[in-house]
Amino acid sequence: MGVRDRYAPSPTGLQHIGGIRTALFNYLFARSRSGSFILRLEDTDRTRFEPQFVQNLYDTFDWLGIRWDEGPNAPGRFTPYIQSERTALYQQYANELVSKGQAYYCFCSAERIDQIRQEREAAHSSQTGYDRHCRTVSPEEAAKRAAAGEAHTIRLNIPLGETTKFSDYLLGDIEWKNDDVNPDPVLLKSDGFPTYHLANVVDDHLMEISHVLRAQEWLASTPLHVIMYRSFGWNPPEFCHLPMVMGQDGKKLSKRHGATSIDEFRKQGYLPEALINYVALLGASYEEGTELYNLKELERLFSLDKLNKAPAIFDYKKLDWFNGQYIRMKSDTELAELCLPYAIEAGLFEEEAHTEAHRTEGSRHEGDKKSKNPTAEQHEIFVAAMALVKERLVFLHEAPAKIAYLFSEPKLPAPEEFIPKKADVAGTIALLQLGKALTPALVEAHDDAAAETYIKEQAEKNTVKLGDLMMPLRVAITGSRVSPPLFGSLRLLGVDRSLQRIDRALELLEIAV
Repeated sequence: MGVRDRYAPSPTGLQHIGGIRTALFNYLFARSRSGSFILRLEDTDRTRFEPQFVQNLYDTFDWLGIRWDEGPNAPGRFTPYIQSERTALYQQYANELVSKGQAYYCFCSAERIDQIRQEREAAHSSQTGYDRHCRTVSPEEAAKRAAAGEAHTIRLNIPLGETTKFSDYLLGDIEWKNDDVNPDPVLLKSDGFPTYHLANVVDDHLMEISHVLRAQEWLASTPLHVIMYRSFGWNPPEFCHLPMVMGQDGKKLSKRHGATSIDEFRKQGYLPEALINYVALLGASYEEGTELYNLKELERLFSLDKLNKAPAIFDYKKLDWFNGQYIRMKSDTELAELCLPYAIEAGLFEEEAHTEAHRTEGSRHEGDKKSKNPTAEQHEIFVAAMALVKERLVFLHEAPAKIAYLFSEPKLPAPEEFIPKKADVAGTIALLQLGKALTPALVEAHDDAAAETYIKEQAEKNTVKLGDLMMPLRVAITGSRVSPPLFGSLRLLGVDRSLQRIDRALELLEIAV
């Protein structure tokens, strides 16, 4: 039998980094071994189950571009792949363990179990878990009480005084005293639904799962699962407990460290390629000296031998670097398509209804603008603007603010912002007038190199510093000293709009003289 592994989330919350890392490693391992990757929904916790979390799971993996071979929406030999639709199977196998003497009926109420817990706490007892009260009830009596309709659960009969041994691919041989295993845990609840442990073991066996790759936080559950496999007379799969994902403070990654749900990363403007690339490196290494890998390359290179035992540290700054790298790999058209939703949401293409005075002051009143999609002309400018900001973007959502000046007149800053060092207002006016005279030629230049050659020549001819000449021109055009490339901005705005902005700036400076 070939490799068969699975991602088996409980749809009780949004998909997060830890879960995605587990799913990705299972996916990559299956692909690297020409095996099958299965999705199984472990939805037996009905108190926390929400349909929107199932949809979030599908949406997340669709966005990431990860596909499973078998699952709820990709039927295979072992359908259904949703545990709530398999309850009859779990009841059958739980009762099989009872008939073998490997499990027993428990008639203890929740109130009794809570009372035992409180008494232990009051006595500062080190004992935890169930006290095995019903383990001493004879099988005959237990069967009669269950048949009579008395409420009951089914508990696993943990062999006491023994040691459970298993091997983990990453951690090696592990021994666990049965006395330290969760005391006789519930397998089947009184409502007929299985607990996680029973459903997990039964499904992994019936679905012929060959390898279980999961986070090390599940290591303590593995002795229990191995005992269950042996109780059924089944061979357990091969286990590989993946290194934990920690924050910079060495604690388990959580919301206190920043975004953890994939929805949050998505809204912030991360690319799926960047997230996959970075997550694939959390606890694994591939080729020395290489950091950037696409999904196909990862499928080819992944190996359990390349996993690390030590916890992985989630570095948000490193993820940001990856995101910037993948943004720069996009064509202008691709990047524009990715940034467009953020631009529309930011109102980049809204219709202005300001008076000239309002535009000068940069004010905005409710109702002044109407949200809309770009016109054909605006869209053309938007795509062309990607070349100006691509090298400066870390997140997709940053694009609208960086190029807003191309779609509406920017607020004029204070006169001081126009003035180069060691210059005054009068000198800055002269510089801006020279810049105005050069603007038509700069707009008509074929590319940045031609425009730069021309303005350098003119700066030398007029005996002014190039930086001093460009700074007030940049502020007049973009509204800021720090902006995307000036020459590209001039070309996109055109001669008339550029000259209008320079005139606005000159009016402001002349008032300040």
